[in-house]
Amino acid sequence: MTARDTTSGMDSGRRHFLTALGSVGMLIGLSGNAYVLRDEKIYIKSAGGALVVDLKKCMGCGTCMTTCSLTHHGKASMSLARIQIQQDSFTPFPDDIQMATCHQCEDAPCVGACPVNANTANEEFGFVRDIDPNRCIGCMQCIEACPYTPKRVQWNAETRSAQKCDLCVNTPFMSEEGGPEGVRACQRVCPVAAIDFVTELPPASAPDDAYVVNLRNESWALTGKTIED
Repeated sequence: MTARDTTSGMDSGRRHFLTALGSVGMLIGLSGNAYVLRDEKIYIKSAGGALVVDLKKCMGCGTCMTTCSLTHHGKASMSLARIQIQQDSFTPFPDDIQMATCHQCEDAPCVGACPVNANTANEEFGFVRDIDPNRCIGCMQCIEACPYTPKRVQWNAETRSAQKCDLCVNTPFMSEEGGPEGVRACQRVCPVAAIDFVTELPPASAPDDAYVVNLRNESWALTGKTIED
């Protein structure tokens, strides 16, 4: 078994990134304050927050997907949405609807996998993981590196580049400023308030369902695990 077979996606992504840049020193020089040195390893600084969802409130209307596409691309297209809803008519409630949101991972493997530094931690907007379509070369390594299913990084067939949730940092068709300190379009338009935004992220080792919470109570706290009723 080769080292590639035994290396996790996250470590592999970081390895590819460092290889592409040539050296740790060059990484720090190019990425500025977006990276920190901890325990003799380079880590991407934590994002300013992430989206969480309540699947018992979500009714699968797709308003969040349509709005995401409208604000980013100026057209209503489910295939261009950066938030994804999956429905299974043969599965009983509440497991019949799944909503996939970007975790803004602490040491994002999609960022580490990009060989041209198009996928970065955007320092101007609280280190939100963001992809510059003008720099993306369409290699899809970031999509492959995402450890979740469905992938939180999508392929945009129109621009021939990768895209992902940027918490509405780059929304040319939205009149208000987005990002961690601004408006998240999907959160605002959800008719049942099934989407929220938190500034305290689950630990990097937390499972996918750590971003599924109970928004039906007046108060709740993100613990890194699914919040039960």
